[in-house]
Amino acid sequence: MSALRFCRFDVEGSIAVITLDRPEVLNAVHREAHFELSGVFDRYRDDPALRVAIITGAGDRAFCVGTDLKALAASGDHSKPLTGFAGITHRRDLFKPVIAAVNGLCLGGGVEIVAACDLAITADEAQFGLPEPLVGLAALGGGVLQRLPRQMAMKDAMWLVLTAERISAAEAVRMRLVNQAVPRGQLMARARAVADQVLRCAPLALEASKQVMLQSARYPDLDDAMGASYDRAERMLASDDAKEGPAAFAAKREPVWRGR
Repeated sequence: MSALRFCRFDVEGSIAVITLDRPEVLNAVHREAHFELSGVFDRYRDDPALRVAIITGAGDRAFCVGTDLKALAASGDHSKPLTGFAGITHRRDLFKPVIAAVNGLCLGGGVEIVAACDLAITADEAQFGLPEPLVGLAALGGGVLQRLPRQMAMKDAMWLVLTAERISAAEAVRMRLVNQAVPRGQLMARARAVADQVLRCAPLALEASKQVMLQSARYPDLDDAMGASYDRAERMLASDDAKEGPAAFAAKREPVWRGR
């Protein structure tokens, strides 16, 4: 991968830490950043040694405030990769876990990123909002209008969208936009602790579980969802790890997951 300009990609054992790195514009994302982040998520997807990712923002002011409107006004270029906003919102090929660590202001596309992640931890001082209607737009860029009614109560989703009001971290937890709020100074430690919990699980089991949960939502009928074919589940059942788990349990030892 060529040198990164708009984000950072750090490897900590089996954890990938992806940092939006444009603090001078509150980590707003422009065309070049979208494509760069798409490549970074490809790298995470394709590296078998990496089993969980954390995405956060540089600086202490913002996680991401969405689209870089000044850059957009200057270029007029609305193009994004097929994987969507920040290379993640339209991605259908990533079944490894992704954790959002929201370190500050999270607006517009920032909320799109959080909604596309599997887990989310926030600093207790962070604020969230979808301000697009205040500038004559709708939040159509990253699937958030489709995801929120599936992830939280419809009235809460409508409140967030129709009022364009900023909400606190505590309210984001109540609405189930994020899982937990912690003091700012503990954010990354907590995100890493959650990542460590994830790493205790068999990687193929997690990929199978994520695929089934996401793809079964396509089926309105429960029997159809349960009877559908999921290739990651089939791969898991045929794996060495599926034998290792019961063997380790019987021997009263910790399992050694090999992802195959």
